[in-house]
Amino acid sequence: SKLTSLAQLEMTWRSRVHFHPILVRVMHKSRLRYYGKPEKKLDMPYQAYFEVADGSGMMSMVLWNSLCSEWYNSVKVGTVLLLEQYAIKTSYPFKTEPTPGDSQMKRFATIEISLNVRDPPTKISIIPEEIVKPEWGLPEVKYRFITRSELDGLPNNHSCDVIGLVTFVGRAERARKREYGEDFWLYRWAHAIDGTSDQPFILELFATSQPDVFEHIHPMTYLVCTQMRVVRDLSENPSSAVYLTTSNESQIFITGWHKGQPYTKDTKVKNFIRWTKTQSEAHQMKRTVIGGYYPFPRPPNDFLKY
Repeated sequence: SKLTSLAQLEMTWRSRVHFHPILVRVMHKSRLRYYGKPEKKLDMPYQAYFEVADGSGMMSMVLWNSLCSEWYNSVKVGTVLLLEQYAIKTSYPFKTEPTPGDSQMKRFATIEISLNVRDPPTKISIIPEEIVKPEWGLPEVKYRFITRSELDGLPNNHSCDVIGLVTFVGRAERARKREYGEDFWLYRWAHAIDGTSDQPFILELFATSQPDVFEHIHPMTYLVCTQMRVVRDLSENPSSAVYLTTSNESQIFITGWHKGQPYTKDTKVKNFIRWTKTQSEAHQMKRTVIGGYYPFPRPPNDFLKY
């Protein structure tokens, strides 16, 4: 009875010090960010963003420092949370924003919920899905799945979710974050097919905060990637070099991790599973490849152009 809504929070936050508890569902989850510096003596300089929603709209929630090590892996997309003794801060203007699956959902972008070990010490409770009641009015997680046949018609930087059967996975490679820096991004290329086109999805998968999944992508696994961005080489032939790359809010799932995920109810996911049941495993196995160097986008055939 003492709950408040995200809409009420936005209207009253400046005039309050203590806030009523809120009940929200996690809609998006960012990768874990490490912001430690040698001169700052913080025990656990970590931060993670989540987008959470109730019946009134969606807002950002930030998990700080040692709360990340305690809660990051437990709080998944679709998890229902009861939050007590949290702080409200003005939104950080430069953070990335996921594309919501439900375009009608209202977004509260001026403030964010801040969860900390102290000032005040936040109390987080995970509500099991089986006791979540419809009258709480919590929105369902929605997705933007596309098929491979739809990809060619999508613009650069379009956000989408994909599911496919992995036919190729390259070795892990590194790219410098900055030209002369010592930090690297870790990534690998993968191909996945879904039966709607002769061409595979070409996926540039950066290591998100899911090392147990990233390291075990292999041919013949069912791969789901959410919040991917379309990349088109607009300077060259536009149809030749279209691929998908991960964003800050991408989540990756492979066979063994799909049970209980909200996307299992999606129509395009069900269509894909139906298609896989019509395929011969031995036939697909012959077409799979693993490892090796994968130069993409491919250099031109003519050396002068290169």
